[in-house]
Amino acid sequence: MKFGAHVSIAGGLQNAPGNAAAIGCETFQIFTRSPQGGPAPKLLPKIVDTFLIECAKYKLTDWVIHSPYYINLASSLEKTRKNSIRIIREELERGTLINANYVMFHPGSAKDVGWKKAMKLCLQGIKKVLDGYQGTTKLLIEMSAGAGMVIGNTFEELAELLDGVSSLDLGICFDTAHAFASGYDLRDIKAVDATFTAFDKIIGLERLKMSHCNDSKIDISGRRDRHEHLGKGFIGLNGFKAIVNYKKFDRDFSLYCETEPNDVAKDIAILKKFRKNAL
Repeated sequence: MKFGAHVSIAGGLQNAPGNAAAIGCETFQIFTRSPQGGPAPKLLPKIVDTFLIECAKYKLTDWVIHSPYYINLASSLEKTRKNSIRIIREELERGTLINANYVMFHPGSAKDVGWKKAMKLCLQGIKKVLDGYQGTTKLLIEMSAGAGMVIGNTFEELAELLDGVSSLDLGICFDTAHAFASGYDLRDIKAVDATFTAFDKIIGLERLKMSHCNDSKIDISGRRDRHEHLGKGFIGLNGFKAIVNYKKFDRDFSLYCETEPNDVAKDIAILKKFRKNAL
């Protein structure tokens, strides 16, 4: 298991590996474009080559991409749906250019169309994203925190999306804070085992490819997305120690902190300590 964090690409994609190494990352996550909107900067060959050289320099072999926040495959507006499909596909292609393992995305919100139609639109959208795709970067649906009518906060909803697409290019990105806010307990060994046993039964652990690793400012079932540094939220350090040492995870399963930059290096150090001092 490797540990990393979301890091900045300010000044250019090629700066990400150095930013990751500076805080102790063994793997890292980035945006390749502004998460709020606007055109994506071109990944010219020189930029890609420099990025890969910097990754090798810092002995980093794994990295992932987070899609922009404005994705909504369930929008009532056809233009929004089409743009969301285009952008996710572009991120997969960009990921392939830079040898990224995964692109994860939030499916969207059902507030405009209702749950049944929203799920149908999401399935249609994901199928269009993957239609004819032959790249190496895989697509992951990120679990949500259950706020409002955001899609994908239960294992059952995630399983419905996976089953409806039936593609080996599609998997799940877990998020500890999101899952906890959605009612899945992670506070100790027993809770972690119960949650991932349920995940395995409903979805299958083989579809679980990575996890965002964040404590939660919101108590269990609070249905809001509020990240906190490890040990300072409602999940607590015992929960993260249990996650790091959970024996049923695939050997390539990695954790990525999305906590505030000021102390994210401490979060990564905590995870490394838990790995060294196994249960």
